[in-house]
Amino acid sequence: MDDRQFRTAMGKFATGVTVIVTDVEGDVHGMTANAFMSVSLSPKLVVISIGENARILEKIKQSNTFSVNILAAHQQELSMIFAGQIKEPREVAFDRLDGKPVLAGAVAQIACEVSAEHVEGDHTLFIGKVTDIHLEDAEPLIFYSGRYRALAEETAVTI
Repeated sequence: MDDRQFRTAMGKFATGVTVIVTDVEGDVHGMTANAFMSVSLSPKLVVISIGENARILEKIKQSNTFSVNILAAHQQELSMIFAGQIKEPREVAFDRLDGKPVLAGAVAQIACEVSAEHVEGDHTLFIGKVTDIHLEDAEPLIFYSGRYRALAEETAVTI
């Protein structure tokens, strides 16, 4: 298989959209990512995957902390800002959760301390120990096959 076919296949997995945020000496840095998952309930652990060329990689290594912000359906513009799809400067306000910067209005804000890192291929996997969580009652932003999507209303299915 070639790289394009692999990327297309991976894009067939519908995901939520997150913005990973960290703070180094008062400067907040973030990036849009869908490479996020829970790892363990006891202890509470999550994993994020950051590409070797991502600017935030060294920032997370320096701070040893990060937050995962699971975006709400109305936050597509934030996703685009942190993905570099919107080039003009935009003012982004951050709240704090357990001292870590988070995005207000996200479906979930998850504050983490790095407990381990593993280099695999062209990415570094950061295992984060969850130190606090804040939840909002909102619909999530979805990404599928290269496009932003929204959840459809639930329908009952009889099997």
